[in-house]
Amino acid sequence: MSNHTHSHPKFAVVGHPNKGKSSIVSALSMDDSVQISDTPGTTTKKRSFPLSVDGKIVYELFDTPGFQRARRVLAWLEAHEVSADKKQEVVQAFIDTHKEDERFRDEIELLEPIMNGAGIIYVVDASKPYGKEYEAEMEVLRWTGQPSMALINKIGESDYSKEWKKALEQYFKMVRTFNPMQVDKAQHISILESMAQLKEEWIAPVKSSIKLLESYYDQMIDKSAYLITRLVYESLTFVDKLKFNTEEASEEDRKKIEKNYKEKLRGFEKRTQEKIEHIWNHDHLEIEENILTFDGMDLFSEETASIFGLTRKEMMITGITSGAVTGAGIDLLFAGHTLLLGGAIGAVVGGVGAYFGFDELSEIKVLGQNLGKRFLQMGPMENRNFPYILLGRNLYYTSVISHKSHAKREMIHINMDSTFKDKWLDDDLKKSLEKYHKLFRSGKEVDAEALKAYEALIKETLKKLIDSQEK
Repeated sequence: MSNHTHSHPKFAVVGHPNKGKSSIVSALSMDDSVQISDTPGTTTKKRSFPLSVDGKIVYELFDTPGFQRARRVLAWLEAHEVSADKKQEVVQAFIDTHKEDERFRDEIELLEPIMNGAGIIYVVDASKPYGKEYEAEMEVLRWTGQPSMALINKIGESDYSKEWKKALEQYFKMVRTFNPMQVDKAQHISILESMAQLKEEWIAPVKSSIKLLESYYDQMIDKSAYLITRLVYESLTFVDKLKFNTEEASEEDRKKIEKNYKEKLRGFEKRTQEKIEHIWNHDHLEIEENILTFDGMDLFSEETASIFGLTRKEMMITGITSGAVTGAGIDLLFAGHTLLLGGAIGAVVGGVGAYFGFDELSEIKVLGQNLGKRFLQMGPMENRNFPYILLGRNLYYTSVISHKSHAKREMIHINMDSTFKDKWLDDDLKKSLEKYHKLFRSGKEVDAEALKAYEALIKETLKKLIDSQEK
């Protein structure tokens, strides 16, 4: 493959075995299928991981095996005393001569993409002391004549960055510290900007790569906002039915329809979250079942309501309670606390400042009396707090997923943040959202325009949330 067939930038990620090369490839290519392991030599063949957007490759990374015999390769190269302009030819000759030699398999795997025009990203682990043994590797890379940068990755506790920096600056134009476990959009872009400075011919292609990358992040936010909009709309308008054949619907039937109704809403949420993981390229996430429900915080739990729901005061301010609130209306507004059963009206008047969960979501209606086919119906969702809870949970989930590095493979733990609601929900937004929630609940036909407008609110909110979390 010649250097000119593809205009997208290519980089070979190279270094000593076990210095986090694969983690860096995974983080920068946003690909969680890259194999990562603590066993030295997990990577034995170079593999290409292109990051592409809309069929265009932003850049391509090669995950390569670690150096095994750098000193011997260097000795072979140095035996050919040539002027600097001929050094690349000697490296090519080394590859051609040793193509079938098992001993140098790893070196050839890592040198090939470089000789085909890939820039070098040399990775070191600054939690281990610098040693002279690295110099043979760096010298071999220097012989290739390809533009190169070094990334200092800190895998353990100790920190030898200072010595490393001094040594690396002797060999590389650009030395940067980089933690693949915490990569966000800003870091992604700044690494690309550094790459552009390595070689004049790269400035233009890398600039267009940065544009592509930015539009990729925007697309992921757009798609997530669309899914969250559908989730809220479908959950609020959903109606469940259950046939019964007796004269009266039994208590069991009523319990059953409520159970089914909640199960289906939980299912809507779970499927949405799986699609959101897919959008952000996290198809291999390990999330414990109870993590999906926020560390055991079920969609319908009191705790969920207290973190994501509105307080009574907020409901009053938002005008959610406008109109006569009596009887069932109050139960649906603040149901869930026993104190409301007897003295429901008293509680509302007396201003109980607590949060309210919900045992009652929607009245169960008995329908079809005169048709002989009788069924219970539950939905559309009348509980006024529910849409805020559903929205809050899924905005939160998306913002967590969007900041998760693709190099991180351990379980996701969702650390609930009780101040989360203040980060996204202000009075103006509540009022804007409420207008649509009311429409969704009403059972009236909702047109595409209204859904688009609601989606625009969600998108803007999500964008703000994700940006505010960037380091």
